[in-house]
Amino acid sequence: MLTTAYIGIGSNMKDPMQQVSNALQTLATLPGCTLVSQSSMYSSDAVGPGQQDSYINAVAELSTEYSAADLLKQLQAIEAAHGRVRKQRWEPRPLDLDILLFGNQIISTSTLSVPHPELDQRHFVLYPLAEIAPELVLPDGRSMPALLTECAIGELLKVEG
Repeated sequence: MLTTAYIGIGSNMKDPMQQVSNALQTLATLPGCTLVSQSSMYSSDAVGPGQQDSYINAVAELSTEYSAADLLKQLQAIEAAHGRVRKQRWEPRPLDLDILLFGNQIISTSTLSVPHPELDQRHFVLYPLAEIAPELVLPDGRSMPALLTECAIGELLKVEG
């Protein structure tokens, strides 16, 4: 059975636009997955403490045979292949891949929370997601238009690839 998954993609190190582009290419060739759609790239300020370079963000829609847990393992392997080393939260990263939504599932384990717990507060995820899935409704019943009215676009800028 195939499941639709939305993946948040971000980078603020080592040529972030190229990192995001490479991640999209990797997702497009991932066995057991089909890249259905991808958003434009957006630039946003880093979230969290300390000074960091801006992020380049995008969202990909996948159709996948994987379970959410297995997809997470695949995404973490892609991050590692792009030079990601997990040391501490909020650190700069060459690539960050997050499962934002996985079908209509609500998942809460020690390693995975879906929908992404901060999805509704992160303009750098919501606006790219709305670009490719404007009619999307979250498992809790909230619609994309409703979420966008609650989350200002702020300093988010669409960038040309």
